Amino acid sequence: MSVYKGLNYGGTEWIPKFVTSIDPEKCIGCGRCVKVCSQGVLGFGNKDDDEDADRMQANIARKERCIGCRACALTCVKKAYSHEPKAV
Repeated sequence: MSVYKGLNYGGTEWIPKFVTSIDPEKCIGCGRCVKVCSQGVLGFGNKDDDEDADRMQANIARKERCIGCRACALTCVKKAYSHEPKAV
């Protein structure tokens, strides 16, 4: 399988990994990931289930805008993010 590749400033090959999901069991709703995402990929809202309806949680609002930088995952203290490279 061939994947998108790029070069960093130093000329080293880099494979972007795009956000695929956020684990709702791990997300604590701190909002750090939403603030750090420069592309506006992430949103923030109430959880869907009735038990925690008042608890906030991050969500993927605009997946198509993800550039694969993984800043969201790097800032997530609970490791709630999953990322994958995109096939060409």
